[in-house]
Amino acid sequence: MNHDSMRDDIDANTAPNTPSAGAIPSADVSPDAVHDWQPRNSAHRGDPRWHRRHWTWVLVGVALLIMVLVAVVLRRGANARKAAPAVAANASAAQGMSSMQPSSDGAVALTPKQIQQFGVTFGTVEQRTLTNEIRTAGIVTADQAKLASVTPRFGGYIERLYVNSMGQPVHKGQPLAAVYSPDVLAAEQELLLARGLDRTLLTSSIPGVPGTPADLVTASRRRLQLWGVSAAQIDDVLRTGKPSPTVTLYSPTSGFVTEMKVVQGQAIQAGMDLYTITDLSQVWVDAEIREADAALVRVGALATLSFAAYPGKQYVGRVGYIYPTVAAQSRTLNARIVVSNSSGILKPGMYATVNIATPTRGALTVPSSAVVQTGERSLVFFDVGGGRLAPHDVGVGRTSGDYTEILSGVEAGQRVVTSAQFLIDSESNLGEVMKSMIGAGSSSNGSRGGSDTEARPDMSAPSTSKPR
Repeated sequence: MNHDSMRDDIDANTAPNTPSAGAIPSADVSPDAVHDWQPRNSAHRGDPRWHRRHWTWVLVGVALLIMVLVAVVLRRGANARKAAPAVAANASAAQGMSSMQPSSDGAVALTPKQIQQFGVTFGTVEQRTLTNEIRTAGIVTADQAKLASVTPRFGGYIERLYVNSMGQPVHKGQPLAAVYSPDVLAAEQELLLARGLDRTLLTSSIPGVPGTPADLVTASRRRLQLWGVSAAQIDDVLRTGKPSPTVTLYSPTSGFVTEMKVVQGQAIQAGMDLYTITDLSQVWVDAEIREADAALVRVGALATLSFAAYPGKQYVGRVGYIYPTVAAQSRTLNARIVVSNSSGILKPGMYATVNIATPTRGALTVPSSAVVQTGERSLVFFDVGGGRLAPHDVGVGRTSGDYTEILSGVEAGQRVVTSAQFLIDSESNLGEVMKSMIGAGSSSNGSRGGSDTEARPDMSAPSTSKPR
């Protein structure tokens, strides 16, 4: 059969069903037509190529699914290996916590091994002296009692400067300047004349003239000493028989030149400040104290000081004086702290962090870490013996440093827990909850004739199973 005849037969068979132009085709929805309907591509199911493509895609999908499953399994295994140590540690801690035996009164029993494992430490209730501690800031200043001023008692001119710069260290007796003074020169000449006159009077044989030396030399020497001329210079004038044209000024103390008001060749007058020598072997620290803390600071209180320039190093001083006035703007008063500075490393003007501790009174205290604050009450765990730790309500007073005053609920000599209290407190609370559950169960048993106990035997006694 040729292709043309086949095409003609198809056209002849389909021609009656072809709608005419402009006509709307109608669908055959009779039961027989619906029953005999088949998909358009049902003819391809018998094609081998269609089957091969179909199974190829199925195999590719299965392979991808297997790869995804393998990746998920490997990831879960890695996470499990990473979490194994933490799980083991948590399991160990949970096992240790569950091994605590809380009683109905809230006490917790621990073995020596558990005490070591949980890091439980103990302290003692003792009578201790409370101290007031104040933290503030201060500034280093020079000790005004160790300031010295070089002031001549005569007028003249600066002939020579031996110390000519500020900040220069000097020691006691060191020459500072040489001053030419006409007044001192005239007084030295009078001294020599008085000595010559005394020698003449010693050899005099005139009746009525005493044969003992007069006090002219003593009076002339005393005059030079009052002007500040040294005894060595006066003796040198008497020894040589010649007056000295200059007078040397010496340092009255050891320290540093903190002020200098003279230059070479300057004319000076009596009473003029030429140098200020500051001895820094001891310094003051002026600390500002709040008005509210004024009553907590006393003269003689111990003070600990630290400086930013010397981290990790502390200096100790004492409050030497409390100024009597309060600053109107800052509402603070100054307390003077005396600090030894033999090394000279503390410089005036430095800032200091100051802690002042003043002993006040004795009180019954415990270490501050022993007090557990629950918000509504304060608890302290006592060692009642046999490894049993029992909580007790206490009245808390003032906290001073590392210790807290206890007003009620303790006695001197009792042993208290100072660490791991929150872990013990959680177990103690568990015991109290069990106690209340037991009480509730007993009351319900009395009212219901024991039927509830028979129905719920797990409520007849407190459970000691591990917490979830």
